[in-house]
Amino acid sequence: MEIKQYIETNKERFLEELFSLIRIPSISSQAEHKGDMVRCAERWKELILAAGADRAEVMPTDGNPVVYGEKIVDPAAKTVLVYGHYDVMPVDPLELWHTDPFEPVIKDGKIWARGADDDKGQSFMHAKAFETMLQTGNLPCNVQFMLEGEEEIGSGSLAKWIVVNKDLVKADIILVSDTSMIASDVPSITTGLRGLAYWQIEVTGPNADLHSGIFGGSVANPLNTLCEMISKCMDADNHITIPHFYDDVVECSARERELLNMAPYSEEEYKESVGVKALRGEKGYTKIEQVGIRPTFDLCGMWGGYTAEGSKTVLPSKAYAKLSCRLVPNQDHEKIAELVKNYFEENAPDYVDVKVTPMHGGQAYGCPTDHPAYKAAEAAYMDTYGKLAIPMRSGGSIPIISTFEKVLGIKSILMGFGLGEDAIHSPNENYRLDHFYKGIETIIRFYHHYAK
Repeated sequence: MEIKQYIETNKERFLEELFSLIRIPSISSQAEHKGDMVRCAERWKELILAAGADRAEVMPTDGNPVVYGEKIVDPAAKTVLVYGHYDVMPVDPLELWHTDPFEPVIKDGKIWARGADDDKGQSFMHAKAFETMLQTGNLPCNVQFMLEGEEEIGSGSLAKWIVVNKDLVKADIILVSDTSMIASDVPSITTGLRGLAYWQIEVTGPNADLHSGIFGGSVANPLNTLCEMISKCMDADNHITIPHFYDDVVECSARERELLNMAPYSEEEYKESVGVKALRGEKGYTKIEQVGIRPTFDLCGMWGGYTAEGSKTVLPSKAYAKLSCRLVPNQDHEKIAELVKNYFEENAPDYVDVKVTPMHGGQAYGCPTDHPAYKAAEAAYMDTYGKLAIPMRSGGSIPIISTFEKVLGIKSILMGFGLGEDAIHSPNENYRLDHFYKGIETIIRFYHHYAK
């Protein structure tokens, strides 16, 4: 049976199996879903075995389990290690969803649900590509699966797990689908990921919430102070002002910037897609460069004082914020974490106390376009899309990818099939059905080119 025919014949079953994963609310950042993490891992194990793996098991870690599976067709053949994650982001605010986030719905040619794209839909393509190759007698490589449950919270347990199990996951290349394409008709391969550093800041003023009339004007407001401190971290050109922040940033050559900007881009369409009237980024760089090769500084959340219904005139005792920086190759996330922590604590005015707690982070990653596996991916996209895939740098982060290279000594190929419009991490996440099925076919083509 031909590959396309097998996919067509089984496409409804493929979806139902994917939906069985999506229906499990595997939110890694919320403790009440701890049991769901295990349930989702167990379901992945069942599906990998059903797809034809010789072995699959749910392996414990310090946190959420890792699902490992394998099929050895020939010890002398190349080995592809498939990485994905089964944890998903929280669904808040729930009222903005048009459908139940954990009951997948097919509408307008898309799957609507949390995890439809990131990363249950995309990682499941690999299981079905694997099954299709086995059932049609077209599997040329050994295949390993490694699926984790903590990508959305930093992959801390997996980072430890691979050190202990590096002989188990010995492979020639890591294959990942957790990124996006430039457009539905413009295939692209992600050659770089930004790193990440994340902090929580706590600012304390008076020893209790105070009456804003009686005390306001004489006692510092921690929320005001926190806003002032954060506002000083960037200048009018969106350049980060924290001393030594850019010390290790390697500037891209003029030629590399020229190649990056060959990707099709419409500023008007981009603004319309995100619902803004104008864009704001670091001066001197294009939008493509701003999200691919430049670091960022963002306030991700802020709270303190009274936020319930109605009014309450208080001067809060405490104020909190969550901050993140996206980092570029050669910036060390631990060094940046300490740099920002010290900056806030050393520059805190004496009328407040400031505590900065570094949270998760990870290094940036880059893959050369002359790598044999990249060339295999490039040829695979040409087979299915009839176009040369454009190399691109993603603004997002997958912190564990750089750890794979450091610990295992092998590169990762990022064959993503999502789109910017898929609303990952947001209400109404979705994933196009044609991308799901075409992704399966393209992954199969990768194996055949890579085996050669």
